[in-house]
Amino acid sequence: MTEPGPGTGQAHAAAEEAARAAPELSQAELDRLSQAELDRPSQADQDRLVSPLAGADERVIEGALRPKRLSDFIGQGRVREQLSLVLTGALRRGKPPDHVLLSGPPGLGKTTIAMIIAAELGAPLRITSGPAIERSGDLAAVLSTLGEGEVVFIDEIHRVARPAEEMLYLAMEDFRVDVIVGKGPGATAIPLEIAPFTLVAATTRAGLLPAPLRDRFGFTAHLDFYEAAELEIIVRRSAALLGVALRDDGAEEIAGRSRGTPRIANRLLRRVRDFAEVRCDGVVTREVAARWSAGSAAGRSGCPPSRSRWGRRRRRWRWWPSRSWSGRA
Repeated sequence: MTEPGPGTGQAHAAAEEAARAAPELSQAELDRLSQAELDRPSQADQDRLVSPLAGADERVIEGALRPKRLSDFIGQGRVREQLSLVLTGALRRGKPPDHVLLSGPPGLGKTTIAMIIAAELGAPLRITSGPAIERSGDLAAVLSTLGEGEVVFIDEIHRVARPAEEMLYLAMEDFRVDVIVGKGPGATAIPLEIAPFTLVAATTRAGLLPAPLRDRFGFTAHLDFYEAAELEIIVRRSAALLGVALRDDGAEEIAGRSRGTPRIANRLLRRVRDFAEVRCDGVVTREVAARWSAGSAAGRSGCPPSRSRWGRRRRRWRWWPSRSWSGRA
């Protein structure tokens, strides 16, 4: 760990003052907030049993089920192999690895991989999210307190505010940030040297990232949906950790209903476990999973009959020409 320099107190004070400064939102920022409201999932989507989004209580359970090492991670073979080369090379050189960008649908293990990277490097992990970084001062306050070699994980990086995003460019390349203190002609820029770090970013919408930001990541990976055989292994591993009596046909049935997402597989396993313990003998089999599914909202494919958010949005904004405009009476 690096010793704090004489300018650390001034750097922290400048970062806190920049974070407290709350300028009026411009029209571009207002448009960005409006887009964030549209992207935010509805409460009905969050409550769906097969939703890939994690609830507050579910994150605690996921923490116990997550693998701690890259060798224990199941699936995503190509990503796992390439990431192993990057981390091994960085450890041999004694320097932080390149910045990592992970993209893909929710529930596939992006946060888990970020935690594995920190564990493999033996470095502390700082976790934040894009919506939490509203101003450049918020980002400067996080980066100015980093130690050498630490790992910073930013989830949903495509929702980072534009001023903070531009500050991130300089921090990723030169490990330096410029904090603007004050407004108008009296504003001054204070350069802050930060310790070398590794940024691990995750996004579910890689197309929303600007090209300058994507180009600054040395390693990019896209996570695909899992095969049924891989989900069976995940379900068996989770059942062993949770102490669930699970048969092979029960694991196969749950994996087939999980829509290629480990988060949904673990969620279905817990629900079927409850059904087996209350209504059956406590053993999860194919018949027990099928009986539970017959009485739940999840169908054979694991998807309840509901309209998609995209379909609702299209119907909301669809424009129909009036009869008077078309010239008909």
